[in-house]
Amino acid sequence: MNPLRLFTGRVALLGLLLIGGLLPTAHAQGNGPGDLLGQLEQDASKEAGPNQLVDATFKSTRLINGHTVQTPGEGTLVFLIEHRFGKLNDGAYALFGLDNAQIRLALEYGVTDRLEIGIGRSSLQKTLDGFAKYRLIRQSTGRGAMPVSVTLLGSAAVATLRYADGVDRTLGLRTAYTYQALVARKFSTDFSLQLMPTLVHRNLVMSEGEKNDIYALGFGGRYKITKRLSFNAEYYALLTPYARERFNNALALGVDIETGGHIFQLMVTNTSGMVERQFIAGDTNGNFFKGDIYFGFNVNRNFTLKQHRVK
Repeated sequence: MNPLRLFTGRVALLGLLLIGGLLPTAHAQGNGPGDLLGQLEQDASKEAGPNQLVDATFKSTRLINGHTVQTPGEGTLVFLIEHRFGKLNDGAYALFGLDNAQIRLALEYGVTDRLEIGIGRSSLQKTLDGFAKYRLIRQSTGRGAMPVSVTLLGSAAVATLRYADGVDRTLGLRTAYTYQALVARKFSTDFSLQLMPTLVHRNLVMSEGEKNDIYALGFGGRYKITKRLSFNAEYYALLTPYARERFNNALALGVDIETGGHIFQLMVTNTSGMVERQFIAGDTNGNFFKGDIYFGFNVNRNFTLKQHRVK
């Protein structure tokens, strides 16, 4: 048989089979091939879908010691109480750390759904701090989906403790600044991860060869156990050689308990500091795995000062 005729015959047969298979489907979906094309376009539209923002990556503006990508929303005021007891390995004489404590009181406010500002005061070194957070990018699904959320943080902390060592400690020299990019992804309704590249700049350093700038890379995550209970973890790895030799990396483990307008956060950590200047670049002298563990808690109370719409 002529090879060309054989090839042509097989192509024709394949065409008939395809047409025969498609016609019943087209008839069932509508009155003609145009309806089939419309169905395909509709299915594609369903797959793409409208753009939807992914919300509640974390339940609080704090993961444990550090910030999350979350902001409270426009018109919402957050009253935050942070408390850290002494070290567990202080023993029974100090009631395993309960005799000693550091506390921070803070107010945070959502200027818009993207912009948050806050002020706080810590008993540790009598530190005053202020910060601003801006949600630059928000994770979304659907057409043009964004895979992550990105929030930028800038803060300043001033130690107002009185010193008697004769060192020049003007207001400027007492100040330290922190800059962070918080990058998070909510992988499911139960599981979220966050990456926190960080720079802490201290205007005053006390040792020869010590650097004013300390770089760190933070990692954190949340896993929801029940509707109102989640497990959190947070770790800051120091990248500056001088800091790695003198400080320990900050590690914290905790749980979030949500009760209406309150969020209780219980944690164990190897630092008593509650602002970045302290727990990343200066106050983390304890070794978590040798018992230098501080038990603590955060209490978040939200007040809605005005109704707002998510934008």
